[in-house]
Amino acid sequence: MAAPALVWFRNDLRTEDHAALAAAAAHGSVLPVFVLDEAAAGAWAPGGASRWWLHHSLTALTGALARLGAPLILRRGPAETHLAEIAVTAGAAEVHAGEMPEPWARSQEKRVARALREAGVRLVRHRTAMLFDQDRLTTKSAAPFQVYSAFARACHAAGGPPPPLPAPARLDAPAMLPRSDALDGWGLLPAKPDWAGGLRAAWVPGEAAARARLDAFLAALLAGYAAARDRPDADGTSRLSPHLRWGEISPATVWHAAAATPTAGAAKFLGELLWREFSIHLLWHNPALPERPLRSAFAGMQWRRDAAALRAWQQGRTGIPIVDAGMRQLWETGWMHNRVRMIAASFLVKHLLIDWREGERWFWDTLVDADLANNSASWQWVAGCGADAAPYFRIFNPVLQARKFDPEGAYIRRFVPELSGLAAPALHAPWEAPPLALQAGGVVLGRTYPAPLVDLVAGRARALAAFAAAGA
Repeated sequence: MAAPALVWFRNDLRTEDHAALAAAAAHGSVLPVFVLDEAAAGAWAPGGASRWWLHHSLTALTGALARLGAPLILRRGPAETHLAEIAVTAGAAEVHAGEMPEPWARSQEKRVARALREAGVRLVRHRTAMLFDQDRLTTKSAAPFQVYSAFARACHAAGGPPPPLPAPARLDAPAMLPRSDALDGWGLLPAKPDWAGGLRAAWVPGEAAARARLDAFLAALLAGYAAARDRPDADGTSRLSPHLRWGEISPATVWHAAAATPTAGAAKFLGELLWREFSIHLLWHNPALPERPLRSAFAGMQWRRDAAALRAWQQGRTGIPIVDAGMRQLWETGWMHNRVRMIAASFLVKHLLIDWREGERWFWDTLVDADLANNSASWQWVAGCGADAAPYFRIFNPVLQARKFDPEGAYIRRFVPELSGLAAPALHAPWEAPPLALQAGGVVLGRTYPAPLVDLVAGRARALAAFAAAGA
C-alpha cells in the first residue's frame, strides 16, 4: 500500500478546486491537517472577527472531509514541528499545501520544508488561493507591476486561470490516525460578552455557503453589478470576500462562473477579482507593504496622534453620518461596503490626518474578510502612498459621497438610527440643517448625535498642507 500523503490546509478551507487535495487523493490515502500557528503570523495573526469565522469555517471543513471519508487533524503551535511529527508518525512521503502570499507564511513555508526534508518528507506546493503565478507576471523589463491597468492586461493576456477541479469523490484515510486537538479548546469564539451576534445574523461560513452565495449573486445581481456595486443602500455586491479570504471558494471558480455570463456586470466583476490579485502581487513582491509606504516620500509624513479622534472613528461617533454608518456596520457585521470603506478610510487619513496603519490595524481586527494583501494595499491606496494610488490631493468629501451613493439615506438610517427622523439631504450633514429640521427629527447635536470631529473644509486644507510639506 502506498504511503499516505498529508494535505496541509491553510487559507484554502474547501474540497472543490483544491489542487493540493486533488494531488494527494491521486497518490493514495490522505491525511488532512490544519495547524493554527499564531506565533508565526505575529502581529498578523487572525483578529477577533477572523477568529470567529475561522472556527465556523473549520467546523464546516471538518464535516465536508468526514463525508468524503477523512478526518481533519487539528494542531496548534509551530507548523514545522507538528507537520514533521505527523508525517513521520503516519509514514507519509509527501505533504501537499497551497502557497500563501503573506511574508510570514512564506517564511513559515521555508521552515516547514526544511523540517520535512530533515525527516525525509517532501513539501509539494500548489496554487490554491491565487489566480496566477506571481513570479511569472512581470512587465516587459521583467519587473513586478506597479500599475493596475498594465497588470490586468497581462492577466488577460495570460489566458485566465485554469478551469476549477472537482472535489474528490472520496478520500481514503490511513488506518492509524494521529491525535487531534478539539476545535472548541482553541477559544476562537468570543467569551463573555458575546459580541458576535451581528456576525451570526449576517454570515454563514463554509464551502457550501460560499457556493450558495456565488450562485445567488450570478442569478440575481451580476447583470446590474457595474451600476449597483457603489450603492451601500442596496444589495448590489457579491459579499464573497470573506469566503475568498478563507478559501472556502477558489478565485478560479468565481472567475470562470462570472466569465460564463457575458454582461457588462461580469466584465466589471472580473476587474474587481483582478484588483484582489493585484493586491496579492504587490504583497508578494513588497513584503513590507503592511508596515511601510511603497512611496518613500511618505516615510517622513507627520501624522497626528489623537487617541480620542481615533476612538471616535472606531466607534462610529465622528459626527459624519456616512462615516459613522460604515464604522457601525463594520462593528455589527464584521464587514463594510467597499464604497464606504474608501470614504471612512479617507476621512481618517485625510480629514483627521491619522496614520493609515491605525486604520489598517482596526480593520484587521474587525473584518471577517481581513486579508493582509487587500487590507494593506487598499489603505496605502487611500493614503496615496502605495502603488497606483489615489493622489494625496484626492480627498473624498463624505457628504457629497453620501448624497451620491446613498441619496435617500437608507444606509445611514439603518446603522445610525438616531438620525432616522431627518429627511435627506439634511440627514447627510445634520450640522448644516436648520434648527427646526433638527428639532422635528429629534436630533440634538452634541447630545443625541455628535457634532463633527472636524470641519470638512478646514480638515481638507490641513491635509493638503501636511502632504505637501512631506513632499508627497
